[in-house]
Amino acid sequence: MTHLSNANDLRDFPRLPRSFIGRAQCFASYSGNLDNLTHRLIALYCSSLCPGTLIIRTHDLAHSFRDAEITVVSGFHSPVEKECLNVLLKGTQPVIICPARSLEGMQVHAAWRAPIQQGRLLLLSPFEKKHRRATADLAHRRNKFVADLADVVFVAYAAPGGKTEELCRMVLARGKHVLTFDLPENTHLVASGVTPIQPTKLMNQFTQHQP
Repeated sequence: MTHLSNANDLRDFPRLPRSFIGRAQCFASYSGNLDNLTHRLIALYCSSLCPGTLIIRTHDLAHSFRDAEITVVSGFHSPVEKECLNVLLKGTQPVIICPARSLEGMQVHAAWRAPIQQGRLLLLSPFEKKHRRATADLAHRRNKFVADLADVVFVAYAAPGGKTEELCRMVLARGKHVLTFDLPENTHLVASGVTPIQPTKLMNQFTQHQP
């Protein structure tokens, strides 16, 4: 089920966005439908430790993404991210999962098999086959990879002083738009340059630019 690929293979794929072709060398392997990369992508992040209010808001946002058929890319590693994935897989829109390890020898979850066969789900990894176990360093590199893929980055919550907050600063420094919930729990993110936004406005802005 895993298809190993390289930069030349991806450059031969005619429908990939031109902006993405320049980063083709980042790939090591994929499984699923590469057409999913032609959609406008929103990256989703949430720290493992998340306030209850934001857990509910993020769950509701995942339903909105699903209903609006927005393509979400994420590592889907933290508990909140995993719950969002469960919501998204119940829809019909594409989803892109980037594990913090190689796809070589990786056990594919039963819930992922049908979406992969349907062409809705794409597994994408920047790691060579020697990286068969997820580590903190690989997760950090994976998160940067996800941000590079996305047109817009949405951070539901980043614990102060944590890796997700560090990622926000890095993505902002590279000139990419980073959004978060307009709530008091995210005041520290807003202070660092992240844009606060209401979910309704986010959905309107994003769907207006869908192909």
